[in-house]
Amino acid sequence: MLIRDATPADWPAIWPFLQQIVAAGETYAYDRNLTEERAREIWLLDPPGRTVVAVNDHGTVLGSAKMNPNQGGPGAHIASASFMVDPAHSGKGVGRALGQHALDWARAAGYRAMQFNAVVEANTRAVALWKSLGFEIIGTVPEAFHHPVNGYVGLHIMHRPLHLGV
Repeated sequence: MLIRDATPADWPAIWPFLQQIVAAGETYAYDRNLTEERAREIWLLDPPGRTVVAVNDHGTVLGSAKMNPNQGGPGAHIASASFMVDPAHSGKGVGRALGQHALDWARAAGYRAMQFNAVVEANTRAVALWKSLGFEIIGTVPEAFHHPVNGYVGLHIMHRPLHLGV
Protein backbone atom coordinates (compact mmCIF):
# COMPACT_ATOMS: atom_id res chain seq x y z
CA MET A 1 0.00 0.00 0.00
CA LEU A 2 1.23 3.45 -0.92
CA ILE A 3 0.09 6.64 0.79
CA ARG A 4 0.56 9.74 -1.34
CA ASP A 5 -0.79 13.25 -1.70
CA ALA A 6 -4.26 13.33 -3.19
CA THR A 7 -4.70 15.09 -6.50
CA PRO A 8 -7.86 16.43 -8.15
CA ALA A 9 -7.74 13.32 -10.36
CA ASP A 10 -8.33 11.17 -7.24
CA TRP A 11 -11.63 12.85 -6.39
CA PRO A 12 -13.79 10.59 -8.63
CA ALA A 13 -12.45 7.60 -6.68
CA ILE A 14 -12.86 9.24 -3.24
CA TRP A 15 -16.35 10.67 -3.70
CA PRO A 16 -18.33 7.39 -3.99
CA PHE A 17 -17.12 5.95 -0.68
CA LEU A 18 -17.11 9.32 1.06
CA GLN A 19 -20.73 9.81 -0.03
CA GLN A 20 -21.66 6.30 1.14
CA ILE A 21 -20.07 6.81 4.56
CA VAL A 22 -21.60 10.26 5.08
CA ALA A 23 -25.06 9.15 3.88
CA ALA A 24 -25.01 6.27 6.39
CA GLY A 25 -24.83 8.89 9.14
CA GLU A 26 -22.99 6.65 11.60
CA THR A 27 -19.51 8.18 11.87
CA TYR A 28 -19.37 11.80 10.70
CA ALA A 29 -21.24 14.89 11.81
CA TYR A 30 -21.69 15.96 8.21
CA ASP A 31 -25.07 16.61 6.59
CA ARG A 32 -26.19 13.20 5.32
CA ASN A 33 -27.21 14.90 2.05
CA LEU A 34 -23.78 16.48 1.58
CA THR A 35 -23.35 17.66 -2.00
CA GLU A 36 -20.34 16.58 -4.00
CA GLU A 37 -19.21 20.18 -4.35
CA ARG A 38 -19.32 20.81 -0.59
CA ALA A 39 -17.69 17.45 0.15
CA ARG A 40 -14.82 18.31 -2.17
CA GLU A 41 -14.35 21.68 -0.41
CA ILE A 42 -14.30 19.97 2.99
CA TRP A 43 -12.06 17.07 2.02
CA LEU A 44 -9.44 18.34 -0.44
CA LEU A 45 -7.42 20.75 1.70
CA ASP A 46 -5.03 23.53 0.80
CA PRO A 47 -1.84 24.07 2.85
CA PRO A 48 -1.22 24.05 5.73
CA GLY A 49 -3.67 21.15 5.49
CA ARG A 50 -2.94 18.03 3.51
CA THR A 51 -5.10 15.32 1.93
CA VAL A 52 -3.71 11.91 1.07
CA VAL A 53 -4.94 8.69 -0.48
CA ALA A 54 -3.94 5.12 0.23
CA VAL A 55 -3.66 3.12 -2.98
CA ASN A 56 -2.90 -0.51 -3.76
CA ASP A 57 -0.40 -1.83 -6.31
CA HIS A 58 -2.95 -1.32 -9.09
CA GLY A 59 -3.56 2.32 -8.14
CA THR A 60 -7.00 1.68 -6.66
CA VAL A 61 -7.87 4.25 -3.97
CA LEU A 62 -8.54 2.31 -0.76
CA GLY A 63 -9.06 5.25 1.56
CA SER A 64 -8.21 8.86 2.23
CA ALA A 65 -7.24 11.14 5.09
CA LYS A 66 -7.13 14.87 5.58
CA MET A 67 -4.79 16.47 8.10
CA ASN A 68 -4.80 20.04 9.31
CA PRO A 69 -4.27 22.34 12.28
CA ASN A 70 -7.02 21.67 14.81
CA GLN A 71 -7.49 25.40 15.45
CA GLY A 72 -6.00 28.61 14.13
CA GLY A 73 -3.77 31.18 15.75
CA PRO A 74 -2.54 30.20 19.20
CA GLY A 75 -4.13 26.73 18.81
CA ALA A 76 -2.43 25.90 15.52
CA HIS A 77 0.27 23.78 17.17
CA ILE A 78 -2.21 20.90 17.61
CA ALA A 79 -3.05 18.81 14.55
CA SER A 80 -6.28 17.07 13.67
CA ALA A 81 -7.23 14.57 11.01
CA SER A 82 -10.19 12.78 9.46
CA PHE A 83 -10.21 9.40 7.77
CA MET A 84 -12.41 7.58 5.28
CA VAL A 85 -11.77 4.01 4.20
CA ASP A 86 -13.72 2.55 1.32
CA PRO A 87 -16.03 -0.03 2.99
CA ALA A 88 -15.02 -2.49 0.27
CA HIS A 89 -11.50 -2.37 1.72
CA SER A 90 -12.21 -2.18 5.47
CA GLY A 91 -10.44 -4.55 7.82
CA LYS A 92 -7.29 -4.61 5.69
CA GLY A 93 -5.16 -2.15 7.69
CA VAL A 94 -5.92 0.89 5.54
CA GLY A 95 -7.20 2.96 8.46
CA ARG A 96 -4.21 2.04 10.62
CA ALA A 97 -1.79 2.93 7.82
CA LEU A 98 -3.52 6.27 7.25
CA GLY A 99 -3.57 6.96 11.00
CA GLN A 100 0.13 6.24 11.38
CA HIS A 101 0.86 8.36 8.31
CA ALA A 102 -1.10 11.28 9.81
CA LEU A 103 0.83 10.99 13.08
CA ASP A 104 4.16 10.90 11.24
CA TRP A 105 3.13 13.91 9.12
CA ALA A 106 2.06 15.91 12.17
CA ARG A 107 5.24 15.12 14.07
CA ALA A 108 7.44 16.03 11.07
CA ALA A 109 5.47 19.26 10.59
CA GLY A 110 6.23 20.29 14.18
CA TYR A 111 2.82 19.79 15.77
CA ARG A 112 2.93 19.08 19.52
CA ALA A 113 -0.09 16.77 19.59
CA MET A 114 -2.98 15.44 17.55
CA GLN A 115 -6.59 15.82 18.64
CA PHE A 116 -9.75 14.33 17.22
CA ASN A 117 -12.73 16.49 18.17
CA ALA A 118 -15.60 14.16 17.35
CA VAL A 119 -15.10 10.39 17.40
CA VAL A 120 -18.54 8.79 17.64
CA GLU A 121 -18.51 6.57 20.72
CA ALA A 122 -20.59 3.94 18.91
CA ASN A 123 -17.82 3.68 16.29
CA THR A 124 -16.03 1.11 18.41
CA ARG A 125 -13.63 0.01 15.65
CA ALA A 126 -12.33 3.56 15.22
CA VAL A 127 -12.10 4.13 18.99
CA ALA A 128 -10.11 0.89 19.38
CA LEU A 129 -7.84 1.81 16.45
CA TRP A 130 -7.05 5.26 17.82
CA LYS A 131 -6.41 3.86 21.30
CA SER A 132 -4.01 1.31 19.78
CA LEU A 133 -2.15 4.24 18.16
CA GLY A 134 -1.71 5.96 21.51
CA PHE A 135 -4.77 8.23 21.67
CA GLU A 136 -6.66 8.69 24.90
CA ILE A 137 -10.24 9.76 25.38
CA ILE A 138 -9.92 13.04 27.27
CA GLY A 139 -13.62 13.76 27.35
CA THR A 140 -16.97 12.79 25.91
CA VAL A 141 -19.77 15.18 24.99
CA PRO A 142 -22.90 13.25 26.01
CA GLU A 143 -25.58 12.73 23.36
CA ALA A 144 -23.77 15.02 20.92
CA PHE A 145 -24.33 12.74 17.92
CA HIS A 146 -27.65 11.43 16.65
CA HIS A 147 -26.85 7.96 15.38
CA PRO A 148 -29.43 6.49 12.97
CA VAL A 149 -29.49 3.14 14.84
CA ASN A 150 -28.28 3.84 18.38
CA GLY A 151 -30.02 7.17 18.93
CA TYR A 152 -28.18 9.90 20.82
CA VAL A 153 -24.62 8.85 21.61
CA GLY A 154 -21.54 10.68 22.80
CA LEU A 155 -18.73 12.22 20.83
CA HIS A 156 -15.28 11.46 22.20
CA ILE A 157 -12.47 13.98 22.15
CA MET A 158 -9.28 11.97 21.66
CA HIS A 159 -5.73 13.26 22.09
CA ARG A 160 -2.18 12.03 21.58
CA PRO A 161 1.02 13.94 22.35
CA LEU A 162 3.67 14.03 19.61
CA HIS A 163 6.53 15.78 21.40
CA LEU A 164 9.02 14.73 24.07
CA GLY A 165 9.88 11.49 22.30
CA VAL A 166 6.31 10.25 22.49
